[in-house]
Amino acid sequence: MRAATLEGWRSSPTRLREDAATESDLVRSGYRDRLLTELAQNAADTAARAGVPGFLDVRVDGDLLSVANSGAPLDEQGVQALSALRASGKREGVGRFGVGFTAVRSVGDEVEVRSSTGSIEFSAERTGRALTAAGLPVPEDGVPVLRLAWPSAPAPRAGFATEVVIRLRADIDADRLLDAMAEEATDLLLELPALHAITVGDTVVERAERALDSGLVEVRIGSRTWWRYDTEHARWFVPVRDGIVRPVGEDVLRAPTRSDEQLSLPALVIGDVAMQPDRRRVLPGAPVQRLARGYAGLVAAVPAAQRTALVPAPTFARSEVDGLLREALLAELRDAQWLPVVPDPSVGGVAVVAPPRAHLVPGLDDALAAALSDVVGDLVIPDLSSPRHQQALAAVDVHRIGPARIAELLAGVRREPSWWRALYAALEPLVVDSVVAEELSAIPVPLCDGSTVTGPRTVLLGTGMDAGPVVDWARVVHPEAAHPLLARLGAAAATPVDLLSDPALLARIEELEDGDFEDGHPGGDEIESSGTATELAATVLSLANGAAPGTLPSWLGRLPIPDADGELRPADELLLPDAPLADVLDEDSPFGCVDAAFAERVGERALRAVGVGAGFTVLRVELPSGPDHDLDDEQAWWGSLGEDPEVLEAVRDLDLVDPARWRQALTLLAQDPSTRPLLADPHGYTAWWLRRHAVLDGVAWGTLRAPEDRVFAGLLDIADHPDAEVLRATLAPARVDSAEFADLLLQRLADATRSPAPGVVTRAHRLLGEAARHGVLDLDDIDLPPGVRTLDGTVADPDDAMVLDRPWLAAVVPPSRLVVGTPDTADALADLLDLPTAGSVVHGVVIGTGRVTRWADEPGAVLAAALAGTDVPDGPVTVHERLAVRVGGAVDGEVDVPWWVDEDGTTHCTTEWRWPVAASEAARRR
Repeated sequence: MRAATLEGWRSSPTRLREDAATESDLVRSGYRDRLLTELAQNAADTAARAGVPGFLDVRVDGDLLSVANSGAPLDEQGVQALSALRASGKREGVGRFGVGFTAVRSVGDEVEVRSSTGSIEFSAERTGRALTAAGLPVPEDGVPVLRLAWPSAPAPRAGFATEVVIRLRADIDADRLLDAMAEEATDLLLELPALHAITVGDTVVERAERALDSGLVEVRIGSRTWWRYDTEHARWFVPVRDGIVRPVGEDVLRAPTRSDEQLSLPALVIGDVAMQPDRRRVLPGAPVQRLARGYAGLVAAVPAAQRTALVPAPTFARSEVDGLLREALLAELRDAQWLPVVPDPSVGGVAVVAPPRAHLVPGLDDALAAALSDVVGDLVIPDLSSPRHQQALAAVDVHRIGPARIAELLAGVRREPSWWRALYAALEPLVVDSVVAEELSAIPVPLCDGSTVTGPRTVLLGTGMDAGPVVDWARVVHPEAAHPLLARLGAAAATPVDLLSDPALLARIEELEDGDFEDGHPGGDEIESSGTATELAATVLSLANGAAPGTLPSWLGRLPIPDADGELRPADELLLPDAPLADVLDEDSPFGCVDAAFAERVGERALRAVGVGAGFTVLRVELPSGPDHDLDDEQAWWGSLGEDPEVLEAVRDLDLVDPARWRQALTLLAQDPSTRPLLADPHGYTAWWLRRHAVLDGVAWGTLRAPEDRVFAGLLDIADHPDAEVLRATLAPARVDSAEFADLLLQRLADATRSPAPGVVTRAHRLLGEAARHGVLDLDDIDLPPGVRTLDGTVADPDDAMVLDRPWLAAVVPPSRLVVGTPDTADALADLLDLPTAGSVVHGVVIGTGRVTRWADEPGAVLAAALAGTDVPDGPVTVHERLAVRVGGAVDGEVDVPWWVDEDGTTHCTTEWRWPVAASEAARRR
């Protein structure tokens, strides 16, 4: 072989230069960093040919690098291949071009191949001498070392079939070389399955494999693990840690060892594809796409929740091969059935479909999947519906379904209300903003009446009604479907009070009155059993149980409810069993009693709320328009008001009280929290009616006073009732507000058996005068008694009495003839009592002259004004040492007086007179 090669070089010097250049180029480029890779490939081929496990052992001894392997030993064809740059003796395996061995030249110029069948040596020094001996020049690129082989004596290391020994050049760092080889060992064991272990120095790297039930093969090399899946043209590896696949992202095509073709795939691929001689690039036109065939099997074999990790993520291709492979893989994944979907509930098990058939609901969880699985087919399982999977699913054309599409698909669906509630609960986590809420605005909503409407914005959502009654008179969400999500989507909140105040309910009750229910009695067998009226009553009472007292409309009292006789009557015509009100009503009362069993079933609170009595019932009407509420004597009360009330609140049925039982009735009114507040309003209907119509022990309640009320003490008797203070506003008023009360006071004032204090008498006259002055009293309605009460407390003959209108006349008229109120009301009081005023029947003239001065000049007057907090009177005053007046008219004589005002308005007073009285009167007259 040497002779033939040298002869060829002598006959063609160009061939020598070509061989030298080729070897140099291969060392500098194609095999510059592939020493261990090329030797490992040869070791893998020899182990495969020999059918034995492949082992590779790398050591450094001084400047000698030794790479030994098991397998078939070197043969004649092998020597020929090693000595030829373009020929290989292998018909199978990875080395087919006979050039890979050139990699040894990257670290040394002296190489031995020791084998159990013989050894050879390649030497730059010996090749150079051979060229010189043959008269051939040494090429500029150096000698082609691997073209001439010499026999060698040393055998391979024990236990190995072949050993390659390289004398390292001086510029090679042996330690760094070994470290690089140790790092490379893992990849080589992954790429070359014929090799079982690689030893580099003291480091041993081994591969172990086991088949998994999924069809994958678990490959362990050192501390790292892969799942391997084999196809016709490729082996696919995906790294795994703690049972979770870890996508690769960046790697190179391996054919079978690493090439320079950059890839961006999630798995490593070792493919069967034609490569250029240096195995760094794919041959142009090579069928790269066929490597993708069967890749979906790998994806389908990994756990369902991890499958999208093996879908190539959208990115720029790192090479032409990468672009071709990515497109081929995505096409494979679009067509194959590997994507897990929620199975049909009727079938169960696990279901997989091709991605374009699947539907992705972002954020899908188990609850939403259960709700939608029989409405939307082939739903991507919840484990793959989170945001991190959406990019991968979009790459393989999975159809995405948003909230708006869900609402559209649900149109026309008929399900039980509980199913809808479960759906709303499952959808709620998806509603993260107003955009999603708008998209769900057309979602169907089941109502209490059994219908289903489109969109929550048109319905009412009962509050506190999760397990409540079925309300069919309004567009109310069925209680078994009610969920907070509906409120977020536009459903209006409706409390039990809202629902029970709905005019539609009143219309329903009126329909019953016009049909089956008339005059408080049932009109047919349907109602007597469990017909429409009874069902409506049960619904209303269930809602009313959650309503606060006094918040429901009064017309709910028309609701038909079964009584003790099995008939249906309006609620406000019924009393609870053992109701306290029953003990105070007269025998002719129209009230019946609620059926005891029915009352126990629905509860007292609900019955009371709709008007069934226990105590007295309170009527409440917003913005009443007139006296049309069926209250006793309502027209008269309404006429006593200055203006219409904004709210009418009144106790009903007071006229039904037995006159002999008013003591108990008043106690019931005072102690009931619903009626007690109404007793405090003296102008309200309740207090007004009690003053005029209630009777206690035969005495009109309105003629009595509370124990602490001293306004008419001595004239009015004290109310003998333990709750008199609570009932104070219902007793006699502190003013004269009617002709009846004026008559009473006049009669009591004229009653000589009574001894009211002078202050009470004066106050009573003042209040009577004020009532007459302000038109409260019609004098034609007043019956005057035969006597009048005078200032000294006696009852005088009206012919002898007069009303004091001018204060100074009190000094000349005896108290036994004076009726005193206030100067301002004297004329009105005189008209009321049909008495003259003192000023009209008594006249007087001042006798003598005094000192004329001004109020402001008199220290006493100034002091009096200052103490009274008023201005000093403006004008003159005449001061006398002794002030005498000659009186005529109803009183005759000459009288000494402390002060007087003459006909021209001049004030006279004595020096001893207390200034405050005169000064105050002067100021008032001014």
